[in-house]
Amino acid sequence: MTQTLVRVRAHLSAHFKQAGVDPEPDVASVTFLRAEPIAVLRFGSGADEVVHYVSLGCSRHPMTDPAAMFADREGGPRAEVVLRLRNAGPITRLVHSLAIVAATPAVEAVVLTEDALIDLGSPLWDNRSGPAPFTAMLLDCSDIVDLPLDPPRAPVRFLSATPITAAEAAWVRLRGAEAMRDAWRSGGVDVLDPDRPAAQPN
Repeated sequence: MTQTLVRVRAHLSAHFKQAGVDPEPDVASVTFLRAEPIAVLRFGSGADEVVHYVSLGCSRHPMTDPAAMFADREGGPRAEVVLRLRNAGPITRLVHSLAIVAATPAVEAVVLTEDALIDLGSPLWDNRSGPAPFTAMLLDCSDIVDLPLDPPRAPVRFLSATPITAAEAAWVRLRGAEAMRDAWRSGGVDVLDPDRPAAQPN
């Protein structure tokens, strides 16, 4: 594990300890062809019954835009991805789905940032009732503060990933991420609920 990832893990443990969550997570590792492994840390639920899944490995290297004339390979942005679910129960494949999203900067040269839509095109997880209806993740800022690194390296940001359905992903492409969030707010949609219905934007 690189020094950056050691610091990221310590930062996450401190954050969850302060939030009243066990700072020692369950850990799973996913390996992709021609890419370094991505770990997913599962921090158990606190009083709010929310389980936190956090990638560890995306921030190993700065993200670079292949279309940029001058790619900053030292001070470019770094990020990890956080996905939260309430009362999720036993589910499978979510770790692999989150690792795929976290690996997209290395595998597909995608820069993860707020409002980014990462569409996997298949259910993000399975539970007792079958495949989840969610096939994509919409990124936003999270409540985990940035982790400063030694200059010239950029701080590590922690981006919240909201699972969304194919219909919601189409809405995001058409109207934008904030319009989707407005629809959730106006409809009283709990995006942490793994069994929630898809929003019906007007």
